[in-house]
Amino acid sequence: MATVDVKCPLCESCKVVKFGTSPEGKQRYQCRNSACSKNTFLLEYTHKGYLPEIKQKIIEMTMNGSGIRDTSRVLGIGQNTVISELKKKNQKSKM
Repeated sequence: MATVDVKCPLCESCKVVKFGTSPEGKQRYQCRNSACSKNTFLLEYTHKGYLPEIKQKIIEMTMNGSGIRDTSRVLGIGQNTVISELKKKNQKSKM
């Protein structure tokens, strides 16, 4: 039987347990590291907008002057995804 070592994508901790399934039927995991702010995560996301790399690219493209439509077209995600991610980053910066 093959095993897969699962690590938290944020803190790289191995203290990870299975945490049910997503509506699409994919396995969900929970990080048990108390210092980690990431609660649950998937190994393979269905939508590209949930990937941390894409979220980082949204911020980088916005800081370089790209508009919402341009960012959405280049990354292959929806305009509403770009807007919601920018709103989340704006709320975090106000705290």
